[in-house]
Amino acid sequence: MNDKDDIKLLVAEIKKDREFLEKKAEAIRKREAELKEKLERVSKLTEDEAKKELLTEVEKELKAEVAKKIRLSEERVRQDANEKAKEILADAMRHGATSYVAEYTVSTVQVPNEEVKGRIIGKEGRNIRAFERATGVELELDETNEIRLSSFDSIRREVAKRSLEILIKDTRIQPSRIEEVVRQVKAQMEDVLLEEGKRIAEECGVYNLPTDVLKLIGRYKFRTSYGQNLALHTIEETKIGLAVAHEIGANVETVRLGCLLHDIGKVVTDEEGTHVDAGVAVLKRHGFPKEVVNAVAEHHEDRPFTSTESVVVWIADAISGSRPGARYEPHEGYVSRMDKIEEIAKSYDGVTEAYAFQAGRDVRVIVNPEEVDDDKLTVLVRDIAKRLENEAEYAGQIKVTAIREVRATETTAPK
Repeated sequence: MNDKDDIKLLVAEIKKDREFLEKKAEAIRKREAELKEKLERVSKLTEDEAKKELLTEVEKELKAEVAKKIRLSEERVRQDANEKAKEILADAMRHGATSYVAEYTVSTVQVPNEEVKGRIIGKEGRNIRAFERATGVELELDETNEIRLSSFDSIRREVAKRSLEILIKDTRIQPSRIEEVVRQVKAQMEDVLLEEGKRIAEECGVYNLPTDVLKLIGRYKFRTSYGQNLALHTIEETKIGLAVAHEIGANVETVRLGCLLHDIGKVVTDEEGTHVDAGVAVLKRHGFPKEVVNAVAEHHEDRPFTSTESVVVWIADAISGSRPGARYEPHEGYVSRMDKIEEIAKSYDGVTEAYAFQAGRDVRVIVNPEEVDDDKLTVLVRDIAKRLENEAEYAGQIKVTAIREVRATETTAPK
């Protein structure tokens, strides 16, 4: 057999193998089609539906995996956020330290020498008695060149302090001059409130407020809440709020004004409702921005927060008010008791002024001499003492002293 015959034989075998393989492939395709048809009958799904079902299962698995990773990430972020929040608040409270000084029940005045101190006392103590009667503030003197002015009413104490400083510089210390100076200082209290308001606002970094608003802010110095001086609380809260606002990117100026004005309703006397309502009314009347008004309206959570700035004001107020040592009830109870004693004494006809001293154990009552004569004076003192026994809360005994003073004044004719 030659080469050509070998080639022909090889080609024939290849052709035969190809036909065999093609038949096998056809059989496999048929079998595959049968199996697909059988699978579809069993699963009741078409091929496209089966693909869709498979993709859905894969998607569910992926979602579960993604959700798991998200939860882990959120937990990690929450832990980091808690630590960061603690750092922010701790740093904010550190910045809340203030150099503003509040006087609660005692003020002090420096006396240059013993001679001036003697003038303040006066002959047989007449000047010091006249001063206490005119101001309603108790004077305490000791061996040092310092006079302590004691009163639960901080506005009275401020009037007394300024009056005494004027008298010391003037050197003309006598009952008539004392009364004249005290009257002048009382008339100037509006200017005092404006001065204090500017000082508090500037401590908080706020300038160019309306005069009426500054006068209200000035009253912060003479107002306490649960023993916490309102001026100190406001300055402290503002510094805390600003530190938080800077850290979290809140509107600093809105927070600044919100903190400064959040309790302004506590010193408003001509508005009805809560101090929040009164404060909102004042701010609206003076045209403050809506965001600031909302911060004041929401600082006790009386309504839902509308901004991050409102939340910051609320947080700063809570930190300043609830920190250890910030507030204490006894001072409020003390002031309330003293007020009640004075109100009882002033409720009688003919009484022009009443002052409580020595934690309420000594009450001085000043009467109008034209309405109360000497006989009525004795009866009045007894009636006040009896009523105090029944209605006032006090420790020990209360001494009631009524003062009836008659004066005659005449002026010479001009030459």
